[in-house]
Amino acid sequence: MKNYYVYILASKKNGTLYIGVTGDLLKRIDEHKNDLVKGFTSKYQVHQLVYFEQTTDVHAALVREKRLKAWKRQWKIELIEQNNPEWRDLYGDLLG
Repeated sequence: MKNYYVYILASKKNGTLYIGVTGDLLKRIDEHKNDLVKGFTSKYQVHQLVYFEQTTDVHAALVREKRLKAWKRQWKIELIEQNNPEWRDLYGDLLG
């Protein structure tokens, strides 16, 4: 069964946020970190993985991404801080 991920990147603690969805979290975060795809995250240096959720339902992942994008900024910050109060870059944890 395939996994899908909704993730939040930050430029720094309380910095610029980016929300995305992917079927390959390691690959996608690597692309963001190395500016392999030009766009928002490369322009604003948004490279730290500070939050992610996993599901096997692609539709649920897409719906969750849209909902999170519609949230007020403060709600997004609270979600991050509930799960990652230090705003650590979780990418290293994924690598093992």
